[in-house]
Amino acid sequence: MVYTNKTEIQTSGEERSRKKGCVDSSHFHAIILLEELLRAQLYPEAPPEEFRALRAKMGGLLQSIASADMDLNQLEAFLTAQTKKQGGITSDQAAVIAKFWKSHRTQIHESLINQSRWDNVLKNMNWRVDLKSQLRHIDQINTPVAIVEMELGKNGQESEFLCLEFDEAKVSQMLKKLSEIEESMTSLTQTP
Repeated sequence: MVYTNKTEIQTSGEERSRKKGCVDSSHFHAIILLEELLRAQLYPEAPPEEFRALRAKMGGLLQSIASADMDLNQLEAFLTAQTKKQGGITSDQAAVIAKFWKSHRTQIHESLINQSRWDNVLKNMNWRVDLKSQLRHIDQINTPVAIVEMELGKNGQESEFLCLEFDEAKVSQMLKKLSEIEESMTSLTQTP
């Protein structure tokens, strides 16, 4: 939408701010409800402040583990250090974290990758080769063309579809460029 005067822009900005406030408010209330549910399920005898501190500590540890994408040896060393640390965690808590990480590492890693993407990704690609049967110029009839359909989008959002048509020269050009990309990526990932 194109805005024609400053009043419309201000009104739109106010509406966005009000909507954002509603979303932030509902998000905040959802977090409080989730925290109360977790406390009731896991540690009903713990006071809310104590449970909140424990939840924050465990969340921080899981965040550290996830951001480092720790393997099992790294995880064991990290958790052992946390149990020996003053004000750290108990060995039972370390065992629960280790079990949780072993069970959910792949899903957490994929979720973090999806959250870190700020643009669409290629979800799917289909192709076929057609022969042109009708054209303005007779010499272009029966020439093969590649039809490529790409599905672009983010997980959880509606996809966009892009359909491209390539003649033989464009396919060769595309393959050459993809080969250059592959060589560049390989040179960056090889260890010296």
